[in-house]
Amino acid sequence: MSVFKNPYFFIPVLLFAGNQVLEKGFGIFVPIVHAYLDDLLAMPVILGITLHIYRWIHPLKNQFIFKNQHIVVATTYVALMFEFVLPKFSSTYTADYWDILCYCLGAILFKFQINYPKK
Repeated sequence: MSVFKNPYFFIPVLLFAGNQVLEKGFGIFVPIVHAYLDDLLAMPVILGITLHIYRWIHPLKNQFIFKNQHIVVATTYVALMFEFVLPKFSSTYTADYWDILCYCLGAILFKFQINYPKK
């Protein structure tokens, strides 16, 4: 199945977009959703798009999947940037260590529901 047709990819994309419309378009903020939904959805969306691009350019095309190391490195990079580096330089970002748990849960979702060879 194509990454973009996988419900574990496109549902997080729709949830993220819907949440952004509610928050930015209508000023509606649900506290727990505002705090953690985007972080939970970040890794399936980021890694899903990246996997799709890799499948366009990789010789194995539809058989290409990310190794566990790739997923760990990507998750670590996102967590370090958004929870340690950016909060030091901008008040727009807030370090929240629960976000790291959300990134990890999203990466696990990606690993088991999206990251498999296309049939």
